[in-house]
Amino acid sequence: MDTQIIDGVRLANKIRLQISDKVKNLKEKTGVIPGLAVILVGNDPASNVYVKSKQKAAKDIGMNATDYLLSDTVNDSDVIELIHNLNNDKLVHGILVQLPLPSNLSKTKIIDSIDPNKDVDGLHVVNMGKLMSGMQIFPPATPYGIQKILLDSGISVNSKHVVVLGRSEIVGRPISILMSQKGIGGDATVTVCHSQTQNIESITRQADILIAAIGRPNFVTGSMVKDGAVVIDVGINRVSDINKKRGYKLVGDVFFEEVREKASAITPVPGGVGPMTIAMLLENTFQAAWISSL
Repeated sequence: MDTQIIDGVRLANKIRLQISDKVKNLKEKTGVIPGLAVILVGNDPASNVYVKSKQKAAKDIGMNATDYLLSDTVNDSDVIELIHNLNNDKLVHGILVQLPLPSNLSKTKIIDSIDPNKDVDGLHVVNMGKLMSGMQIFPPATPYGIQKILLDSGISVNSKHVVVLGRSEIVGRPISILMSQKGIGGDATVTVCHSQTQNIESITRQADILIAAIGRPNFVTGSMVKDGAVVIDVGINRVSDINKKRGYKLVGDVFFEEVREKASAITPVPGGVGPMTIAMLLENTFQAAWISSL
């Protein structure tokens, strides 16, 4: 099968150029420069890489970006105090808390202390409620990126059976909502599978579009996918590889070499969904800055 390998880097670069033009126009017309604040608690190597990538991407398109690196010994009140200061800072339009947080911190309390109008990751309870009602301003970045990938690739989800592996509030739940909403990029029939789902392979083999966001390396094998399915791999997992200088390689939740033989289209890891997550974060940050200028 002549499988389409979906290039998330190409699309993300295209979107970032568009946002760069909008940032320039906003600055010229209003004097407002979009500002992004990213909070990282602890010293997780993968999170450090993501934070640096987000800051660089923001600065490259003319935004202001500041990282706040906190020790893993901080408590909820320390992080919330910083967020309250950023909520009141008129030069900051977007606030993002890098997940996962250390286990001693309350993700819910911390995320919900962000001003919903600055919650560019779309995870505040208010913004999640707006997502449910179709009124969202800031869709969660990764699901938003997946929707854009499908639209750009000419893949309609209308009337298709979309199967989502994973029910996290960051990816699984919001992408199931976006796919089932009325309108462009939606109108799909959606099934959500998770750790308690029985006979999971029989469900994934029914998928016209399979979205894997389960956090398990190479979980989706060729036998789990029907011929001609579209496969979107959200997973980013580090696995040991003695042949690599750094001692590991990045793989997705999908066994790429097996599944590509059956899929009509598939996203690689890296280079698929990941770059789109950052692009959509920048889009949300621009939207927050634009709204603040009105």
